[in-house]
This record gives sequence, C-alpha cells and structure tokens, in this order.
Amino acid sequence: MFRASIICLSDKGYRGEREDRSTGVIREILEGGNYEIAGEILIPDEFDMIKSSLIEVCDRDRVDLVITTGGTGLSPRDVTPEATLEVVEKLVPGIPEAIRAYSMTITNRAMLSRGVAGVRGATLIINLPGSPKAVKESLEYILSPLEHGLETLTGRASECARGENK
Repeated sequence: MFRASIICLSDKGYRGEREDRSTGVIREILEGGNYEIAGEILIPDEFDMIKSSLIEVCDRDRVDLVITTGGTGLSPRDVTPEATLEVVEKLVPGIPEAIRAYSMTITNRAMLSRGVAGVRGATLIINLPGSPKAVKESLEYILSPLEHGLETLTGRASECARGENK
C-alpha cells in the first residue's frame, strides 16, 4: 500500500466559485488501486503556497506520491510546474512525456500542457491537468508502471528489469 496526497490548484475552487471535481477523480482511481489517501489540499494558484504545500507533504507527511491537479496550462497564473521544479531533486521526464503523448491521441491540445514530474526525497510528485476528464485519462494511463516506480523509489522493489516476455 502506498500513501498519496492530492493537491488541487485552483483560484476559483479556493474561492468557492467552482467545484473541484478533479480531486475526487484522483481519489477514486488511487483508492481503487494500491493507495491510501493521506491528505487533500485545495489552494489557489500561488507559487509560494504551491511550493510550501509540496514541501510539507513530502517532508513532514512523508507520502510516497503527490498528485497535483491544475495550474499546468499557459495562463499567467499557471505556475504549478515552476513551483514543482523548485522543490524536486530529480526530474522524471518520462511520466509527463508519456502523458502528453497518450493525450495527443485524444486531443491535440495536450501539447499545451506543461506538467512535470520529479522526486523529492522518497516522494514522487506528478503534475496533472485540471480537467477531470484529462486527469482520469492521464492517471489511468500511467497507473500500472507508476506502481513499479514507487516500489523502486521506496526500496520495496526486488527487481527492476522486466522479464523478456512482458
């Protein structure tokens, strides 16, 4: 079982002007797998708040996985990737590359998503878009290999190489 936290970045959601539906989608998918939700946070698109929230859930709560939703587009307030890059120690570029490549088969607007993924300590942080539909498609696509990555990151994997027939 892995421990995960969800951070939703939404000015309108934070002000109560829009319902956050993406967090529920993430929770449902993760709880249907091998994950326990350790916390959920809803904050505005504020660089310092994003950065401090990421640090807190990684360093204090010591979760295995942090999924963010929102703030990955092109608007001036979309700063989630920049805040994430400030706190991670290692990038994991294959995750957002895979998400964008898969999402491009659904919509060419996927090329506009700027999400990143990286590791802080023993925590993997992944930025997902803010749309519940995009969150569902993205997370379901990466979920299977994600478990192996978390096993490796947390020292639970016994073998990194896959068998030749897999």
